[in-house]
Amino acid sequence: MARRAEPLEPSQRPRRERVAAFRLGLSAESRAAMFLIAKGYRIVARRWKTPFGEIDIVARRRGALVFVEVKARDRADEAAEAVTERTKRRIVAAAELWLAHPDDNERDIRFDVMLVAPGRLPQHIANAFDASR
Repeated sequence: MARRAEPLEPSQRPRRERVAAFRLGLSAESRAAMFLIAKGYRIVARRWKTPFGEIDIVARRRGALVFVEVKARDRADEAAEAVTERTKRRIVAAAELWLAHPDDNERDIRFDVMLVAPGRLPQHIANAFDASR
């Protein structure tokens, strides 16, 4: 007989704000992925997790391997400000793990940012930063 899951204690439940932020992030990543597909990108991975953190989207287009960070805020300028130096270092470190796969060593590598705000198309910033630390 299958066991029923015990309900979480109130102290163990995620806070509403965290749940809302998580859902907003998933929605923004989906919008960004659809936008990239419309621009001719092929999505290779979404939410790729590493010990250094997560890469939101890994895509390919015309021989380039693109690591995409998606930021969602109320306004695009607020989303742009959320891409910090720490964020960039995390993405570069995670990308280095991806590049350990031999079939991706020969490609052009790029780091893009997608800014997502309600009621607007996602803003795609190609080559937003480089791997230099």
